[in-house]
Amino acid sequence: MTRPKLLERLALHRPELRAWALYDWANSALFTVVITAVFPVFYAKVLAADLDPDLRRSTFGWATTFSLLVAAVLSPLLGALADYARIKKKLFGAFVALGVLSTAGLFFLRPGDWELGRVLFGLANVGAAGSFVFYDALLSHVAREDELDQLSTTGYAVGYLGGGLCLALAVFMIQQPALFGLDGEDETLPARTGFLVAALWWALFSIPVFVRVSEPPGALEADERRGLNPVRVAFTRLSETLRELRRWRAAFLMMVAFLVYNDGIGTVIRMAALFGEQNGIPTDTMRLAILVVQFVGIPCAILFGRLAARIGAKAAVLVALGVYVVIAVVAHGMNTEREFWIMAVLVGTVQGGAQALSRSLFSSLVPKHKSAEFFGLFSTLEKFAGVVGPAVFSASASSGAAILALIGFFVVGGAILACVNVQQGQALAREAERELHS
Repeated sequence: MTRPKLLERLALHRPELRAWALYDWANSALFTVVITAVFPVFYAKVLAADLDPDLRRSTFGWATTFSLLVAAVLSPLLGALADYARIKKKLFGAFVALGVLSTAGLFFLRPGDWELGRVLFGLANVGAAGSFVFYDALLSHVAREDELDQLSTTGYAVGYLGGGLCLALAVFMIQQPALFGLDGEDETLPARTGFLVAALWWALFSIPVFVRVSEPPGALEADERRGLNPVRVAFTRLSETLRELRRWRAAFLMMVAFLVYNDGIGTVIRMAALFGEQNGIPTDTMRLAILVVQFVGIPCAILFGRLAARIGAKAAVLVALGVYVVIAVVAHGMNTEREFWIMAVLVGTVQGGAQALSRSLFSSLVPKHKSAEFFGLFSTLEKFAGVVGPAVFSASASSGAAILALIGFFVVGGAILACVNVQQGQALAREAERELHS
C-alpha cells in the first residue's frame, strides 16, 4: 500500500488531521507515566509511605475525585463561552499549560510530601480534563463526517504509541539510572525525572495543534449578536441547551451512557497500579504490563475503527463493554502475575476503541456550531459520574470488592447505549446546521 493511501485509510492525509491526532500522542505521557504507572507507586512508596495502607488508598482516590469535580464545574460554561467568543484554542492552551506545569512540579517532591503531591497531581488532572473539552470539540471541525470514527481511533492508536514510548523511557531511566547519570544518593531522582520528561513531552507535541488547526468559525444563535458580554451569553446558551435536551435525545442518552460505562473504564485505568500493588504484584511487572497495554492498543484501536465502519460505532462500543465485564471478573479473582498479565492484555485490546468511538459517535450527534458547549456538558456529566468510580474504590472494604462492583458500570452503561437512535440523532444535528446557515 502506498504512503498516501495508508494515510488516507488512517484519516491522516491532511496536515490538520495529523496535528489533531498528535495531541493524543502528547497527553498520553501524563496518563501512562503519571496517572497509571509511576506516580501511584511513587505516591504509595515515597510520598505517603508513612501513612496507613487504607489511608494511602483513600487519599489518592480523593485527590482524583476532587480534581474531576473541579473540571466538571468549569467545563460546560467554558465550552459555551468558547463557542460564542471563538476561543477554543486559547482555552485549550490555558489548560495544557496548567497540566504541563503541574506535572513538571512533581519533579520537586520529596519523601513525605504527600499533601503537595496530591495538589499537583489534582491540578495536572484538571489541566488534562479541561484540555480535552476543547480538543474533542475540534474533532468535527477538522474531520469530515465519514472520517470521524477513523480519525478518533487513529488518534487513540497514536496516543498509545506516544504514551508507550514515553513510559518506556521513564521505566528505562528508573531501572537503569546510571545510563542517565541518575544513580546518586537520591533514589527518587529517576522517577521524578520521569515526571519532568512527561511534562516536556506533553508540551512539545501539543504545539502542532496551535500551528496547523484553525480556530473554528463562530456562529450566532437567532437571539445573539457580536459585542455582547461573552460570559452572559455563555450562561444563556447553556441554560437554553439544558432546556432543549429533549430535542437532542440521542446526544443526551449517549452522554448518560458514556458517563456510566466510562466511569468504570476510568477507574480501571487510574487504580490499576494501586490495585496491583495491594495484591502483591511486583512494581516492575506492573510497569511492564502497563507498557505492553500501550503497544497492544495501537493495532487494536485502529481495528476498532475498521470494525465501526462495518457494524457501526455503537455496536463496536457494545462489543468492547462486553470484554470489560470479563476484565472485571478476571481482576476480582486475581492472585498471580499471570492473571495480572491477562487482565492487562484484555484492557489493551478494548480501551482505546471504546473511548475513541464514544468520542466520534457523540461528535456526530451534536451540531458543529455548539460542539464545545456540548463537549463541555459531556465532560461535566462524565466528571461528576467519574467521581463515583474512584469513590467506590476508596470507600470499599477491599480492592477486590471495588473491582467487582465495576461490572455494574459496564452493564448499565451498555444498556443505555443500546437505546441511542444514532441515525435520528445525526439527522437532527445536520438539520440544526442547515437551519442556522439558512
